[in-house]
Amino acid sequence: MLGLAAAVAAAVMAVGSVGGASAGVGGNAGPSRSGVPLQPGNLLVSRTVYNGESTNLEAGKTQLPPGCTSECVTASDGATYPEVWNNDGVDANFGITSPMYLDQVTPSGSLVGTIEVPNSTQNGVPATKDQMVTSFSSKSEGALNLSTDGSAVTFMGYLAPVGALDVSNANTPGVIDPTNPDTGAAYRVIAELGANGKFHFTKTNAFSGDNGRGAILNREEGANVLYMAGNAGNGASPQPDGIITGGGAQIATPQTKALVAQEPGLPTPVGAFNITQLGQKQDKIGKDTNFRGVTIYDNVLYYTKGSGSNGVNAVYFVDTTGRACPNGVGLPEPGAKLPTEPLAYEAEKLQESGITPQNMCILKGFPTALKSKASFPFGIWFANSTTLYVADEGSGSNEYSTATGTYTKAAAQKTAGLQKWVLEGGSWRLAYTLQNGLELGKPYTVAGYPTGNNEATGLPWSPATDGLRNITGRVNPDGTATIWGITSTVSGNGDQGADPNKMVGITDQLSATSQPAGEGFQTTRAAGFGEVLRGVSLTPTR
Repeated sequence: MLGLAAAVAAAVMAVGSVGGASAGVGGNAGPSRSGVPLQPGNLLVSRTVYNGESTNLEAGKTQLPPGCTSECVTASDGATYPEVWNNDGVDANFGITSPMYLDQVTPSGSLVGTIEVPNSTQNGVPATKDQMVTSFSSKSEGALNLSTDGSAVTFMGYLAPVGALDVSNANTPGVIDPTNPDTGAAYRVIAELGANGKFHFTKTNAFSGDNGRGAILNREEGANVLYMAGNAGNGASPQPDGIITGGGAQIATPQTKALVAQEPGLPTPVGAFNITQLGQKQDKIGKDTNFRGVTIYDNVLYYTKGSGSNGVNAVYFVDTTGRACPNGVGLPEPGAKLPTEPLAYEAEKLQESGITPQNMCILKGFPTALKSKASFPFGIWFANSTTLYVADEGSGSNEYSTATGTYTKAAAQKTAGLQKWVLEGGSWRLAYTLQNGLELGKPYTVAGYPTGNNEATGLPWSPATDGLRNITGRVNPDGTATIWGITSTVSGNGDQGADPNKMVGITDQLSATSQPAGEGFQTTRAAGFGEVLRGVSLTPTR
């Protein structure tokens, strides 16, 4: 069987030199060659760099969350990286906005060029200019998705300056939850990067109190709509109507006007699911759709849920036919069309039963257990109509053994990593999980990173891989598929989302239904000190 580099070479006819760490370090984005054109066959990797040293954050003095009127605490640590993330121990909302970079890399990980997303640290970018940031260290953000026509890559962030505190749990300006202890307000923003290297931005009031995780642009059959995945709500029950309607699966019209000229209305859901569809008792309204990943395959919109204390961790799809799954589980109907309008819900029933009617289903064969402790799906990629790869990010447990020098629960996981699902007999089945080469639970070193234990947690600073988050893939001419993924981590860091992580790749035999010998992940890129990687996509080419 071909190895990773050889398989990719067969697919794209040209591959750069093998691997290599990302060039940037804390506060340094590395090469800024935004003039390099996007090239077919390459990958884009989203990256953020810590830029909080100038943030006015003082241990024992700064009040968190900023402007809070209840549940207020004082910062435990100053802005020095990585100790700054120990503030997560006193402020669960803690985060610092940071600039985003899109690295164009060859399939084997060699850097081609870097595009900096417009942000407030750049000359000529005042508050009135288009800009967007992410939240360091919100680990579920930064997914990259190629549009249905291959013309653009989309991703999500915030309309805020670099260095702002606790933005990821703030309200959106149009959906204010007075019980949210994080009293700030910031629009969520969808960025669209075209093959010509130009950005467009669309702001939204969705995901108030939490974050947007990913967005994908549908341009099929004359459509021009954005689908988004995320979560909403950071306050008490009962939640305002805009929180209930502003999470989960959202739809919006992409904008070409400047952000300052846009006036987004209330959130517009495109899908809804409730565990009562499975015969279960109603739980917290709106939390059954705490979605992570989003993709489109064969005119069907898919989502994943892999976290949260409510609902079912599984793969979902939006049923536009109304026939696919009357009991909450099923398969998409042949000939189904993608939705192009918001879901028409019954506003008077929001507080009682959430968004109704429900038009989403769990993909048949995937788990339906409530509040799973063993299933954490994140990114998804269809190789073909009967082969689906699902990234499982792992449990996040940082239980550590000094005797073995490993994060024991991470190392023992059986389904974390890259799951291969096959459609057989009218149902999806887990064929096997690819883990070889990920070295789950085994600590690795990062140049310049602290050694020994973090005094705040009593655990090692050194991170270890826990699973995978966002993924993309390509089918090769030899009957294999190459899949690239971004690793999740566990560590003794105050916030494990701040750990420098990796991009890895693997080549799998498409026809195999039991795991072939010799397949394993290779590290194609590694985040450096003060960096994290978030999403991966093929480059837009049209």
